[in-house]
Amino acid sequence: MKKIYSLLALMSLFLLSGCGVYNFTGRAGQIDAKTFQVNFFQNNADLIEPGIDRQFTLALQDLIQNQTNLNLVSNSGDLVYEGEIIDYRITPMTATAVTTGSEAGAAQNRLTIRINVRFTNKKKETDDFEKSFEFYYDFAGNSLPTPAILSTAIQTIFERITQDIFNESLAKW
Repeated sequence: MKKIYSLLALMSLFLLSGCGVYNFTGRAGQIDAKTFQVNFFQNNADLIEPGIDRQFTLALQDLIQNQTNLNLVSNSGDLVYEGEIIDYRITPMTATAVTTGSEAGAAQNRLTIRINVRFTNKKKETDDFEKSFEFYYDFAGNSLPTPAILSTAIQTIFERITQDIFNESLAKW
């Protein structure tokens, strides 16, 4: 019986020795930050889609609030996210052999959004960065996207970009 207890104790020590200090992102180490702020992301793209600047700013705030225990503040945050939407474009991806009038149609279009982000960690300046994040959404190319398709496209793109920003700033393995 002593051997079983000894074996269990040894296994417990072995399992516990692999544990380090983890924070809300799952990486080893400590983040001293308690607050974050997301400044308004201006839309500086050549093609302006009304409201996406506010929509992106809120999407980034929501993601960080939902995946961390940091408190959102309007100024003097330990972590600061700021930047601008620098590209919003719809590009035809493939042409069809079917012609409408004298022009060939696009079988598929792609909406691409690129956002430039400046991240500042006031507790650890070596984590600071400025980087562009981009993602796209493909849709049927018969015409301009309907409001429903556009809404789905923007939501899908923003989900990916905000997660990429989160991973770059807080979940670096």
